Amino acid sequence: MRQVLIVHFSQTGQLDRLAQSVCGPLQQCRDIQLDFLTLQPAQPYPFPWPFLGFFRIFPETVLMRPQPLLPLAVDANKRYDLVILAYQVWFLSPSQPMTAFLASPEAAKLLKDTPVVTLIGCRNMWLMAQEKVKKQLTELGARLVDNIALTDACGTAASFLATPLWLFTGRQKPYSWVPRAGIDEAQISATSRFGVAMRQRLTADSLPIEQPMLTGLGAVRVDEKLIASERVGNRSFQLWSRLLAALGPQQSRRRGAGLVVYIVFLLCLIVTVVPLSALLKKLLAPLLKERTQREKAYFAGPSGE
Repeated sequence: MRQVLIVHFSQTGQLDRLAQSVCGPLQQCRDIQLDFLTLQPAQPYPFPWPFLGFFRIFPETVLMRPQPLLPLAVDANKRYDLVILAYQVWFLSPSQPMTAFLASPEAAKLLKDTPVVTLIGCRNMWLMAQEKVKKQLTELGARLVDNIALTDACGTAASFLATPLWLFTGRQKPYSWVPRAGIDEAQISATSRFGVAMRQRLTADSLPIEQPMLTGLGAVRVDEKLIASERVGNRSFQLWSRLLAALGPQQSRRRGAGLVVYIVFLLCLIVTVVPLSALLKKLLAPLLKERTQREKAYFAGPSGE
C-alpha cells in the first residue's frame, strides 16, 4: 500500500478545501493510505487579524525565523511515498507554520529522500515564497516533483483591496462594492484532476516517484508581469525585516512605531513606484521577450504551465 502524507495549515479554511479537493481521489483509493497533519501554532494566530498585529509578524516571517508549533501528531520514522505540503504565502514567504514545520526535526526525517508536491493558495504572488521552500527542501534532501499554485480570482489590482479586507474583517466580501476575495470555488473543485494524476502514478507500480506527475494539467500559471515586482519586493522586505527586528520584540512599542513608518512607506510604494514599474516593463517587454520566457519556464517548474 502506498503511503501519502499531507501537511497543511489554513486560517480561513480555503486552503483546507483546496487540499481536500486535491486529495479526494487519493482518499477514494483503497491502495493508498492518506495521512493528514494539521500544523497548530503554539500561540494561535488570530483571524480576522488586528491591523497592526498582522504586520508585527512581518520580520520573523520574511527572515524565516520560525515560531513554535504544538507537538506534531505524526510518526517521524514512517516512510512515505509522497508528501504534499499545502501552504499560504505571507509577505512573499511561506506562512509561519510551514516555515516552522520545515525547520523541525520531524521534517528532517520525513522529507529526506522523499518526493514532495507543494500546494499553494495565495493572493497572486508566490514565486519568491516557492524559491524559499525549494531551498529548504534541497537542504532537507527532499525531491520536489510537482507544484500546484492557485491565486485569487478577482485579479491583481482588485485583490490589493479585497484580500486585506478579508484578512481584517474575516469576510470574503464585506461590502457589496468590493470583489469577492479568494480563489474561485470552481477552480478549487477542478483541482481534483491533480489528485487523479497522482493516484494513477502511485498505483501504476511500486517504484519511487522521480518525475513530475502533473505536466500538461495547468498546475501553475506564471504571470510574467509580476516576476520583477516579486524580486524587488522581496529585497525590500528583507531590508525592512532586519531593521524592524532590530527595533525590538513583536509586541514592543519601538517595533510598533517602526511598523507605522513602514506601512506608510509601503502604501506610497504601491501607489507610485508599482504603476511606474508596470509601465516601464510594458515598454521594455519586446526587448526582454526571450529572457522573460526563460524565467517563466523556470518558475513554472517542475510541473509546467
